[in-house]
Amino acid sequence: MNITVSYRLIDYVLWHHARQQAGAHGRVEAALTLWSVHGDGRRVRDGAVVAPNERLSWPLTIGLGVQHVAAMFSATVLVPTLTHFPVSTTLLFSGVGTLLFLVITRNRIPSYLGSSFAFIAPLTAAANYGMATQLGAVLVAGLLLMGVGVAVKALGVRLLESVMPPVVTGAVIVLVGLNLAPTATRSFAAQPLIALLTLSVIVFCAVVPHGLLSRVSVLAGIAVGWLVAALAGVLDQSRLAALGNAAWFGLPEFHAPVVRPTVILLVIPVVIVLVAENVGHVKAVAAITGRDLDGSVGDSLIADGLATALAGSGGGSGTTTYAENIGVMAATRVYSTAAYAVAGITAVVLSLCPKFGALVNTIPDGVLGGATILLYGMIALVGVRIWLADRVDFGDPVNLTVVAVAIVAGVGDLKIAIGGMTVGGIAWGSMTVVVLYPLLRWVRLRRDGGGEVTGRRPRG
Repeated sequence: MNITVSYRLIDYVLWHHARQQAGAHGRVEAALTLWSVHGDGRRVRDGAVVAPNERLSWPLTIGLGVQHVAAMFSATVLVPTLTHFPVSTTLLFSGVGTLLFLVITRNRIPSYLGSSFAFIAPLTAAANYGMATQLGAVLVAGLLLMGVGVAVKALGVRLLESVMPPVVTGAVIVLVGLNLAPTATRSFAAQPLIALLTLSVIVFCAVVPHGLLSRVSVLAGIAVGWLVAALAGVLDQSRLAALGNAAWFGLPEFHAPVVRPTVILLVIPVVIVLVAENVGHVKAVAAITGRDLDGSVGDSLIADGLATALAGSGGGSGTTTYAENIGVMAATRVYSTAAYAVAGITAVVLSLCPKFGALVNTIPDGVLGGATILLYGMIALVGVRIWLADRVDFGDPVNLTVVAVAIVAGVGDLKIAIGGMTVGGIAWGSMTVVVLYPLLRWVRLRRDGGGEVTGRRPRG
């Protein structure tokens, strides 16, 4: 069977499956499972874009899928490296989660589900309880996110705008990012020269060149830092020995989760961050494709929640929609979900190589410190960007007092023991902003006789 016939067979199988799904309606919706070929399949005309339900030729689509893997790779691999999760397992659930996301959103939202940095803080806080408890945190976060998605589908996307306004989501993201700062600085100080080199390469690649190199700047910095560390002889010898003994092919490690009561408080802020990331991703895709996707926000949340819950049930880190891949779509003008299907399959294939996971495990502290001192700051600045985009008014005493208390509690990692449970700074900070903001807003409304309090600067 030649290659052309193989591609036609793939299209026929997808078309036949779509007809079965159409059932009594007697029609096939192309957006569900069938990708129509854009133009001649070889090029994108000036000013045109490849829609989510379209594709280019399969060779080009496969190439674009591999490019999406390169864009998500460094961040997706870095999260399990920092939290000491099995890298191959996280990569497996990342690929599976991406494929599930495409199915649940019915090919309407092009997205790759990579490892969420929001999980680093709670997983680090739960490290003393062991991996099983950490996985329990991931599982609970996924279930909570699915619940939010169901509520949004039932009540509408405006539910999120009223329950989690920009001042709340921005504050939670800021405190999650800054809470991790001490971890980054400790790793940086462990091997300052290697860390500085790593950071310099990342910054250079992110700022100076154009194209794919700027989108894989973290991967480039880590690769250069690792090579320098190897030449300097500072790599851990036991990890190098494990790399030499690792097999080329094999199944990833699987671990069962254990849910503890403290896990619920740990994952509340993560769920808020995941909601903000998913909503932002859907709105970004809607803006660049010119489509109204508000009706798909609930599907996106449910899909990401399911992917996260599956990861937590088997040994992987939680997932989220990836902004890195939006950049690739904007650069190529190809928003085809077929490319993301290829990326998901590629990630699954990579996860079946234990030697790859052992290689990632050899990354030294200095390299991680150089990367995370930038990445954790960027997480915090995402929250600041939300405030700026929505013109949050910090002259408003409600916004000012709530955010001030929440951020200091989170950044200072306030720890208070309640019975046999210790509640950390991220939980206290998140609870402060989630509970105190609506309470104080209600008090202001009562004081002002029921007038609306938006918490935003007037536009002028």
